Amino acid sequence: MIENTEEQPSAAFTPQTAAGARAFLVTPFGRLARTHAASTAADAMVATALADSLFFSLPAGDARAPVLKYLLFTMMPFAVVSPLIGPLIDRLRGGHRYVMITTAVIRSVLCFFMIESIQTGSTIFFLEALGVLMMQKGYQIARSALVPTVVRSDEELVEANSKLTLLSGLMGFVGVIPAGILLKAFGPRWSLGLAMVTFFLAAIVGFRIPRTRVASAPADRTERVELRGSGIIMAGSAMGLLRGIVGFLTLLLAFDFRGEGVPKWQFGVVAAASVLSGLIGAAVAPRLRRVLKEENLLTASLALTVVAAVAAIVLGGVVGAAILASAVGLAGSIGKLSFDSILQRDAPDANRGRSFARFETRFQVTWVVGAFLPVAIKMPAYAGYVIVLVVAGTAMFSYVVGRLAASHRTGSRVTPATIAAVEIEQRFAEVSGEVRGRLFKGAHAAMRRIRPEHYRVDRPPRRRRRRVH
Repeated sequence: MIENTEEQPSAAFTPQTAAGARAFLVTPFGRLARTHAASTAADAMVATALADSLFFSLPAGDARAPVLKYLLFTMMPFAVVSPLIGPLIDRLRGGHRYVMITTAVIRSVLCFFMIESIQTGSTIFFLEALGVLMMQKGYQIARSALVPTVVRSDEELVEANSKLTLLSGLMGFVGVIPAGILLKAFGPRWSLGLAMVTFFLAAIVGFRIPRTRVASAPADRTERVELRGSGIIMAGSAMGLLRGIVGFLTLLLAFDFRGEGVPKWQFGVVAAASVLSGLIGAAVAPRLRRVLKEENLLTASLALTVVAAVAAIVLGGVVGAAILASAVGLAGSIGKLSFDSILQRDAPDANRGRSFARFETRFQVTWVVGAFLPVAIKMPAYAGYVIVLVVAGTAMFSYVVGRLAASHRTGSRVTPATIAAVEIEQRFAEVSGEVRGRLFKGAHAAMRRIRPEHYRVDRPPRRRRRRVH
């Protein structure tokens, strides 16, 4: 009797079994990740088309004005509109999912119109490009709010944020390659056409994300108190300054490497160093978190930025820029994951989606503020490196002193260093209060000179109307 030696497929891996069914199951996070992958790739395609037609095709001086407009108009909706409509979207079932889908559809439509207007460089084209940028920022905030609703635990939430950051970098490369090929072969209109189709696919995939409600009720007193804790406030301030440094350095190097006689490949090297370091940070941050406290990781991120800024000032050129860009990219990824972990730990009763969206809105605004400075004020690269050094050094010093002072007040740690930190904080509070008082007196004196009729000594005081109960 001859035995059949052919391998039979194992029943454990067929879809008819429970194990096989789980293998073919797409989790809610997987659906969100697919939408994010398509959206990020399409953003990279648009950036490739705009960089060639809007940024590199114009002289450096002429490019500042349109970029400045983009930054100003980008900041307005997140500084003004987002705090007003954000709570409503939080409580709407599927609200942030609809925001993700809508922003993808709008970007697809805008890319369609940009295909025709990109050759003219008219005002309409600038407005369309501005709309794409604004929708991108809105998508990022909605995604931050949705992530906690598609995972089952805080540990999965940290891992999910790390995976999405890593996916952003990878899909950025995936989107740039075909867009760059189409750009060189047929022009920017074809790159925009590819982006239009990809945005539309992102919207279709987005309908597969579960319709969840981020928050069923407004924030209660417990949540507000936890989010105002010293640990979260200090970490949020440090992370905000770090995000501002990212925006500042991005536009500083973009304009500096557009100078006469500077090859375009040098800016490509610096940009690639920044993206690759961001990917490395997203990959190693969860492992570092297992051996180091989140506060120490955030402090190390700021310290790395300080050291890299000193190296950039000393070395200069493309080497110094690449070192600083890679350090800031690495620090930004590790710092963001550290802050997310601090927020989960110190505000256990706070709604995750609402809290993430609120802080992400603030970080987007600080990025725009940081990017605004090198566009509005023309400065050489080394001057920008000095600014990065000062801001990062100040953020690191303030964060370390604040942590020591907070541990002294709670009694968890009482040492000469914590006592000195409390004294530094008190002295700083006194100086800042004195500065605010002088500024108020100066403004009051200026108003007396401008409108003296409102500050006459013989003018009778206004009678206060009594409130009737």
